[in-house]
Formats: sequence, C-alpha cells, structure tokens
Amino acid sequence: MGNIVEFKKPDGKTSKGYLTESKKDAPAIVVIQEWWGMNDQIKKVADTLKDAGYRALVPDLYKGKLALDANEAKHLMTGLNFLDAASEDIRGAVQYLKSTGSKKVAVTGFCMGGALTCLSSVHVPELDCGVIWYGYPPLELVDANKIKIPLMGHWAIHDDSFKLEGVDQLEKKLKDAKVNFEFFRYDAKHAFANEEADEKHLPYLKYNAEAKKLAWSRTINFLKKNLG
Repeated sequence: MGNIVEFKKPDGKTSKGYLTESKKDAPAIVVIQEWWGMNDQIKKVADTLKDAGYRALVPDLYKGKLALDANEAKHLMTGLNFLDAASEDIRGAVQYLKSTGSKKVAVTGFCMGGALTCLSSVHVPELDCGVIWYGYPPLELVDANKIKIPLMGHWAIHDDSFKLEGVDQLEKKLKDAKVNFEFFRYDAKHAFANEEADEKHLPYLKYNAEAKKLAWSRTINFLKKNLG
C-alpha cells in the first residue's frame, strides 16, 4: 500500500496523488486514472507496477472527487481541463518523481487517462516513454512533431468510446512525424484491462483477462527496455 503525497506543479500550486514504491531510486511511472477518478482500482494498478520494481504515482486529477456511475464520471471528466491536467498535474508529478530519486519516468493511463497520456507525450518534456490504454484526445490537440519519446498503445477493436478510425488517424499522425511507437489492437471492448469493468453494468465495457495479460506483458517489456 502507498501513501498520499503532495507535489508542486509548474505553476507553483500544489496537487496530491497516491505514491507507492519499494525503492526510492527505482524508475517511476505516473499512472493516470480512468474517468471514475483516483479510486481503489487505479491504485491497484500502481501497486502492480510497484511489485514489478517501479515507483508509481497516481495524480488526483479530480481533487478528491470520485464517480460511482457513468453520469457522474462524464460530469467530472467534462469539467477537467485536459491541457492543464497534462502540462500542470502530470508534468508536476513527473518532475516530483525525478527530483525525489527516479532517473527515468514513464506515463501510462486508461480511457480518459489514455487520452491524457497522449497529450503528456506532447506537453511533458521530462518524460522518457509512455503507454496509452484505449483512449485518445481530439486529434487536433496532438502535435506529433513535439513527441520525442517512445510510445506504446493498446486499443480495443470493439470500442464504442474510442473508435478505431481515430486510432488509425492517430497512427498516421505519429508515422508522418516519425515518432518511435508501436500500436496493438485487441479483439475486445473498451476497458478490457479493468477487472471491475463488468461491475459497472454498461454494455460498452467488458473485462477481457486474456487481452489484459497480453497487453500487460508487452507493457512490462516496453518499460524494461525504456526505463531499465
């Protein structure tokens, strides 16, 4: 189990997050929540990364608020300034990890967090790599020429929230800008790596243990290669 820590953002204000670590000088990963908020499920993802040998920090982008249903989640997500979250909260989290012992830091995120991972690759120059899980922002916000880090993306073929056409367009943008990236598509629905997805009773979400296992093994290999 980790602790709640406070860190400074580039604008001088402070933000909080859930930090879990085994070694202070281990490489680190900023883990970005789904639209539900900084709940126990996303903390478990951070704990899994800690068990794999990393420090992991989940910034609390909703400032203490949690969504229990899709309407609340949509309301909280709609109220979030995505560019500000990437350039302030997530960048602040990366800077905090680098200033407290980690030489290299990655970012990963799911759903809304996947979109923010994509934006962070543009707006957080201190990053060393990123792993996107089934989420992308409005593509006009992605200036691919500014992306200087390796990226991995995991996408669901049957995703009603983030259509594959958008993934294809993002892929083309990254190719044209000669970004070092690798995308994988899975025969699954949105949120396939979230073991609590089925409990939401939403037709467009479905946990898929097989797809999750494969995506996580690829992710861990990618992190080892780029973070050490």
